[in-house]
Amino acid sequence: MHTQEVTYIGAFIAGLLSFLSPCVLPLIPSYITYITGLSFADLQAEHPSHIIRQKTILHSFFFICGFTIVFVLLGASATYIGSFLSHNATIIRKIGGVLLVVLGIHVTGLISLNFLLGEKRVSIKHKPSGYVGSFLVGIAFAAGWTPCIGPILAAILAVAATKESVYQGIILLLLYSLGLGVPFFISALAMHQFLSVFNRFKKFIRLFEIITGVFLVLVGVLIYTNWLSRLSGYAGILFKGFE
Repeated sequence: MHTQEVTYIGAFIAGLLSFLSPCVLPLIPSYITYITGLSFADLQAEHPSHIIRQKTILHSFFFICGFTIVFVLLGASATYIGSFLSHNATIIRKIGGVLLVVLGIHVTGLISLNFLLGEKRVSIKHKPSGYVGSFLVGIAFAAGWTPCIGPILAAILAVAATKESVYQGIILLLLYSLGLGVPFFISALAMHQFLSVFNRFKKFIRLFEIITGVFLVLVGVLIYTNWLSRLSGYAGILFKGFE
């Protein structure tokens, strides 16, 4: 296992945390009915028809591609800018670490940052038709990211800014997108089962907010102290010992 794989696993986990957040999870049925144009009853059927399943697969795929492209471009830009400003890397790293700690505390609910509480989503009242429309909705979904997901994305972009090559930043955000997109895709294919699981899970949403906040604080501390790079190095040495 290469040293950067530890960070890549963290990026995928961050995507999962984004999916489980109160900004996304309760809205999954609405997103899926919106992009597919299918009724809630059609999607909720325990055994949907082949046509419904095909439409769900394709529309969900293009929607995921839309937000993945935006995130990957953000990751590439963060890494490029981080490399360009490398002579001030220590100061930038510490500022980023402090901001992530503050954002993490905000997500846990211990403090309230009023400027993060308003909705920032881009809304498309009339979805463009076809699969291109679903792709465009995915782009709008990413471009107008909601406040409680923003800190998680900021954490991954902060890590991307510390990477040496743009390629690493791209992979990092691609894995983040997969962490968000894979459970979305599975939920779209199994809406009946998703609703059953969600009804049992929703009472734990507050707990996941706290876990996400702690995750952000931890990443912020690791970035500020530069222990993120050190831990990746130690992990690489450890895994090489098992090869």
